[in-house]
Amino acid sequence: MYKEFVEKVEEFKDRIGRRDKIEIVAVCKGVSPDKILKVYEEGCRDFGENRIQEAERKIPLINKGDITWHMVGHLQTNKVNKFLRLFQVLHSLDSLKLAEAVSKRALRDVEVYVEINTSGEPQKHGIQPEYADELISKLKEIPKIKLVGVMTVGPYPVEERKSRRAFALLREIAERNSLRKISAGMTEDWMYAVMEGANVLRIGRGIFGN
Repeated sequence: MYKEFVEKVEEFKDRIGRRDKIEIVAVCKGVSPDKILKVYEEGCRDFGENRIQEAERKIPLINKGDITWHMVGHLQTNKVNKFLRLFQVLHSLDSLKLAEAVSKRALRDVEVYVEINTSGEPQKHGIQPEYADELISKLKEIPKIKLVGVMTVGPYPVEERKSRRAFALLREIAERNSLRKISAGMTEDWMYAVMEGANVLRIGRGIFGN
């Protein structure tokens, strides 16, 4: 499960000559609390959920104070209060309106990533790349919004050329704006993401199975 996946990432890093740390968020959409606890026992401390409703049911049952919970799915402004009770990190910030809603209600700094639609697929959430710099600049001035990086969901179906192009664009935006964390790569395309500089992977099936 988790340990095997970590080993796979480390082997791939060695092969392509990367020496920096790559964080792994175990995405547990549809996964039972007992399976999550098994992965926790293997050493994972970063877990992701896609939906507030599911997180509300599961997170209290797991009850481990050293877990960092990442919201990796789309967040509606009317769910911000629930998000703040459950999560520490938001990977899917895609508008000034959402940032202001989080800032207004937060009692502490909240780590956020700007979600950018680097694949250009209309069904995907995320701000368009040409507007990303402006949003990032504004977010740096908003209280309690701790901007740490950028995020994207790679193109589907997965194809190396398209995937690498989308992930390279994300890296360019991060570098241009001096943002350290690049959240990209899931079970089917994480190698392409790592090749293009991703240092935060969001992995579901690759850890938990189908």
